[in-house]
Amino acid sequence: MNTHYENSNTLLEQTYLHKHVYGKNIMFCVKTQRISAHSHIKGLGLDENGYAIQSAAGLVGQEQAREAAGVVVDMVRSKKMAGRAVLLAGPPGTGKTAIALAIAQELGNKVPFCPMVGSEVYSSEIKKTEVLMENFRRAIGLRIRETKEVYEGEVSELTPVETENPAGGYGKTVSHVIIGLRTAKGSKQLKLDPKKVEVGDVIYIEATSGAVKRQGRSDAYATEFDLEAEEYVPLPKGDVHKKKEVVQDVTLHDLDAANAKPQGGQDVLSMMGQLLKPKKTEITDKLRQEINKVVDKYIDQGIAELVPGVLFIDEVHMLDIETFTYLHRALESAIAPIVIFATNRGKCLIRGTDDIYSPHGVPLDLLDRLLIIRTIPYGRSDMEQILRLRASTEGLEIEPGAISALGEIGVKATLRYAVQLLTPAFLTAKINGRGNIVLGDVEEIGSLFLDAKASSKILTENKEKFMT
Repeated sequence: MNTHYENSNTLLEQTYLHKHVYGKNIMFCVKTQRISAHSHIKGLGLDENGYAIQSAAGLVGQEQAREAAGVVVDMVRSKKMAGRAVLLAGPPGTGKTAIALAIAQELGNKVPFCPMVGSEVYSSEIKKTEVLMENFRRAIGLRIRETKEVYEGEVSELTPVETENPAGGYGKTVSHVIIGLRTAKGSKQLKLDPKKVEVGDVIYIEATSGAVKRQGRSDAYATEFDLEAEEYVPLPKGDVHKKKEVVQDVTLHDLDAANAKPQGGQDVLSMMGQLLKPKKTEITDKLRQEINKVVDKYIDQGIAELVPGVLFIDEVHMLDIETFTYLHRALESAIAPIVIFATNRGKCLIRGTDDIYSPHGVPLDLLDRLLIIRTIPYGRSDMEQILRLRASTEGLEIEPGAISALGEIGVKATLRYAVQLLTPAFLTAKINGRGNIVLGDVEEIGSLFLDAKASSKILTENKEKFMT
């Protein structure tokens, strides 16, 4: 866990101190992840030879597209794909976004993955090209290796030291905490500001800055609970006070933002001017060039390593001719990520032009640079498998007859519409006193709602009754 603990005055940390330092037995709420449209995607579902398994890792079917995505992942890992681009093209509801997210899962959390939608570039506060460049920089990582003097070990003691409240009034405040650190070789006591750590955590403290980094929980505490979301690490070896190689992962955008200092003086008018400015401020090309020089210097010295990540642009047909031109230049730059586009459009007008039509709404000169991965519509059996997966992810029990009926709806309407009916059907089952979805629930819900095709047919048949 790359959690930072420099700011310790938050309400959460005060609660943490009360819980752990003062010995109060307070239980934290369990954090549950919201179930989104792609919560069930865990990877590309390929075997060791790179062939797609029909149903694996949350993906069903689309074997060719998944195998092509597997080749892209291998190219990213071998760092031979920087500055290249891939286009996922197919009808709506054929798993393009799912495959892009599966690529992100395969790459892991050490490789930056920056998703965006084509329409995000249109803002009244910031230029289109600036939005694109910002996302490009978010998708390029820098792994910095430094040897630092640190105090590392398992927290064996936490003793708060109280002083009178400097603001006056009743009660005392915690001025600092005595932290005991132990390793396999010895132990030390350190005096620090209150930090969000507890006995049993493995941490290291930078000797120069005093910054505390939590590495995880000591594996001696691994048997406390049957199931925990904690990362357990072994007790550090060697002395508490030592020199340690610290690896830090940042993106180029993090460096840009950290070095973009506000302009203006410290007088009241300048400060008011800063408050009135839009929250999003542009980072200049000059600043980026300076940061690139420093990054190149670090790479030449062997201190840092560039990690090209993935920029995923969904609904790429929403970009206009200006942004496509800018993409050309950005893809050709020395520092560029892998770009994955996705679109569900056929031949259509390029946005920002009056009469230029092109496949997928992308200019032909950019299309020439792309590796295109095609997704095809799902068959009924694939749809039923996906519906079972979604029901399982959402914790719903569903009978085979109901799955078959939803599969038929998916074929007639769309897979997305069939998936949307799962939750209403479950609520209908609950109203009828059942814990599982049966065929009757699906039929009842199907009669209450319309899909896009049915609605369009009604509009066509009764067009004189509607306003135009």
